[in-house]
Order: sequence, then C-alpha cells, then structure tokens
Amino acid sequence: MSSQQSTQTPANPHAQAAALLGIAVPDTAKAVEYTCGDCDATVSLKRGEPIRCRSCGHRVLYKQRTNRMVQFEAR
Repeated sequence: MSSQQSTQTPANPHAQAAALLGIAVPDTAKAVEYTCGDCDATVSLKRGEPIRCRSCGHRVLYKQRTNRMVQFEAR
C-alpha cells in the first residue's frame, strides 16, 4: 500500500489546509450569526460551511453587530 492511500485527509477544505500546515483546528468551532440580505432571516454559519441563506438561497449575508461594550479612548 502506498503512503498516499494510507493517509486520510479531512473533508473540510479549511481543515485540509490546516493539516498540511500542521495547525490544529478544533472541530467544535463557534457558529457566527449573519442576516440574509434578501429575506432578513438569521443564519448561523460555522467555519467551512457554504455562504448561503438556508431559507432563500441568497449569497449576500451581513454580519450582525456585537452585544459587547466597545469603548475607544479619545485624546
């Protein structure tokens, strides 16, 4: 058996690139919430998932604002 057949690569393209570089990527990545630009549905996506609305198929998604307090120091 050749060495190419004995090694298995992950199905996720980001995980494949990370495996080639020797970087550990956790499989339990957080989902990020987006809003569809067409139907205003809330879509949660994880790393490596296709960027597409699940309800209408639109490909323009807007990232939702953070709830965290952000304050900049003025000088």
